[in-house]
Amino acid sequence: AMRHPKLSVVIDLTNRIVDLVAEGYDLAIRTGHVADSRLIATQVATRTLYTCAAPSYLARAGRPTSVEDFAQHQCIAGTNPVWQFKRDGREIIHQPQGPFQCNNGYAVMEACIAGMGICQLPDFYILPYLKQGMVELLVEDYRPADEPVWAVTPQRRHLLPKIQSVVDCLQRELSAAITSSVSHNPANPR
Repeated sequence: AMRHPKLSVVIDLTNRIVDLVAEGYDLAIRTGHVADSRLIATQVATRTLYTCAAPSYLARAGRPTSVEDFAQHQCIAGTNPVWQFKRDGREIIHQPQGPFQCNNGYAVMEACIAGMGICQLPDFYILPYLKQGMVELLVEDYRPADEPVWAVTPQRRHLLPKIQSVVDCLQRELSAAITSSVSHNPANPR
């Protein structure tokens, strides 16, 4: 907005899938498959899902070595109803079970750091705590493929200069942020 003082920005942070056309939105950020033919999707980044737990939890409950082991552990569920994994080219899912569930990634991360259980979240939640040794990565050989992150716009607004400028900015800034956050080696599985 500072580069374009006439641009007005309203940000709505929600996990629900918004109907951009019906609700009059110019742009949304989404992951996964974009199936709505009324929308144009431009990839602006990728995200990596990590599964982790605090050292205090692992000391108390033991370290899972496979997805099947999670059935015997406390799992902290977030927005996604299932966790994703991949092994030998095969997709594996796990439905997390545990006493704590929250649709906010930061709250899930805080519960994990406190030793309440295991969580699976995107890289930007986990990497800062991983660098500090507050969490440890689990089952790295089951890590799923990176997910694309899309800027999604209604077709009729896709070519507007303000939309193109925002998409270009997202591609540039998100790419730089991800490169910076993974410049160390986050994978130190045990």
